[in-house]
Amino acid sequence: MDNQIKISPSILSADFSCLGNEIEEIDNAGADYIHVDVMDGHYVPNITIGPEVIKDIRKCTNKVFDVHLMIEPVNPLLENFAKAGSDIITFHPEAEKNPKETLRIIKGLGCKTGISLNPATHLSVLNDLIEELDLILVMTVIPGFGGQSFMDDQLVKIESIRKMIDLTGKKIDLEVDGGINFETAPRAISAGADVLVAGTATFKGGKTKYKENIRKLRGS
Repeated sequence: MDNQIKISPSILSADFSCLGNEIEEIDNAGADYIHVDVMDGHYVPNITIGPEVIKDIRKCTNKVFDVHLMIEPVNPLLENFAKAGSDIITFHPEAEKNPKETLRIIKGLGCKTGISLNPATHLSVLNDLIEELDLILVMTVIPGFGGQSFMDDQLVKIESIRKMIDLTGKKIDLEVDGGINFETAPRAISAGADVLVAGTATFKGGKTKYKENIRKLRGS
């Protein structure tokens, strides 16, 4: 595992009236990835953004676009998200009948592959997929609902997935998303996470605080 913890600020917590500027600010503040939550009102109750917004904000930064698809079905829209500028495309295995085929499509589009596990999703789903993955995202809240607290019972899952990744000998990001703040970030890192998704904790206090917020989340 890299010593460097990557921070992937979720733009859902940004000010959408000046989204391009917000992305430039978190880029300059040291964000490693830009986390883009895509919700369809179907797989999850909320609706957020689609490929056209990603295409526009792609002009604002060269940082990795870490795109988390909370949509169902996934396959019909993959090409649109890839063409819009996604670098990593993560989806939920329950959203497609054949997740391995979805991973193959993502790779064929030139993007890195990710699988996201809901709190209720057993890590055994990874057994047949882990060799095809560049990123595993562990949700520490129920996806689609804001303002939830970090679920400590997911720390055991993070620890187990870290062991699975290490056994492959591959460089696979282990990302954690949900309730990440200055108190919960060290717990996720101790369990084996090396990428943290943080929305509110990154953007709180305004742009003069972004650099310090990212530094504190990283634990450096």
